[in-house]
Amino acid sequence: MDEALLRSLTPGVLGILCRRGADFAAAEDAVQDALVEAVRVWPADGVPANPKGWLVTVAWRKFLDATRADTARRRREDVVEEEPAPGPASAVDDTLQLYFLCAHPSLTPSSAVALTLRAVGGLTTRQIAQAYLVPESTMAQRISRAKRTVSGVRFDQPGDVATVLRVLYLVFNEGYSGDVDLAAEAIRLTRQLTTVIDHPEVAGLLALMLLHHARRATRTAPDGSLVPLAEQDRGRWDTSLIAEGVEILQTALARDRLGEFQAQAAIAALHADAPTAEETDWVQIVEWYDELAGLTDSPVVRLNRAVAVGEADGPRAGLAALAKLDEALPRHTAVSAYLHERDGDMATAAQLYAEAAEKAPNLAERDYLTRQAARLNARTRHTNPLPRNKNC
Repeated sequence: MDEALLRSLTPGVLGILCRRGADFAAAEDAVQDALVEAVRVWPADGVPANPKGWLVTVAWRKFLDATRADTARRRREDVVEEEPAPGPASAVDDTLQLYFLCAHPSLTPSSAVALTLRAVGGLTTRQIAQAYLVPESTMAQRISRAKRTVSGVRFDQPGDVATVLRVLYLVFNEGYSGDVDLAAEAIRLTRQLTTVIDHPEVAGLLALMLLHHARRATRTAPDGSLVPLAEQDRGRWDTSLIAEGVEILQTALARDRLGEFQAQAAIAALHADAPTAEETDWVQIVEWYDELAGLTDSPVVRLNRAVAVGEADGPRAGLAALAKLDEALPRHTAVSAYLHERDGDMATAAQLYAEAAEKAPNLAERDYLTRQAARLNARTRHTNPLPRNKNC
């Protein structure tokens, strides 16, 4: 069974049913039933000559069966009477409208992500639940609520590209868990989006994902511990993904319509371009962070900028930039610890690393920060040994 083929056909089949008059929730259920039927039938009978047309025919029949069985939905009888004859599937690509529908502003980010993975990505509820480490019943309820929310939305309503990109970015940042690689899935979906919409920020997001994904194999040690960017083995970075990401980014930047994902990708490209951590062009990275801060006014961006300033102009300059930010920001304490260590204040850095470890959002980060504190504490004890007891 070619699972990739089924997943690639899912958006088009769903779009056709919606255009024929099926509401989104009913159409999505029918498409899932058709996919189950394909998994059952195709291995024995072979893939049909027109697999999309086959799925459309089966899904439409599933929809009609459900409609006829639901006596509370009499208003759909006209749709039943106008059943189109089986034939070639429509050539209209509804993928973009599905993206817009799944990223509807009335949905919470988590619901939008789940619905996108189900309707556009073609993942099962079980796969999505495993990826997010929640019970399948919980994910099923989340998806059902999301489908009900968007069922009344007209399929031809204009959507917001920025919201779609934000949803895809959330998917990418989930990384890997369960049997679904969400980072790879986000890249696949973003590639698909670039084929149906010509927008520099879509290209910028794809470039950003590729450049980050190129370093994936070096981000953790064999024992699962975090490896900071400066300590990663750059010889293991995926140069083909880096080259593709840089090429896509350069094409997007040439259109002179800068957006936040293009700016983030430019920063990632500068890191990828440096042969060693010491050769990183931190001055240019600070300039890109200035651009990014102007686009987003995000405190997280300004936190990352403080690190870059510390590398470009020295730790004192980085600490001065950090002092302007709210100390309650996530990872603020960790950044402060790093800059104090760079400035030679090991005792303060060790204390801050320990405090940052207590606030860490995940186990891997907590362990890393704890090790940093222990390393500096050991160095401080070695440099300043306890005085000898004169009575001994």
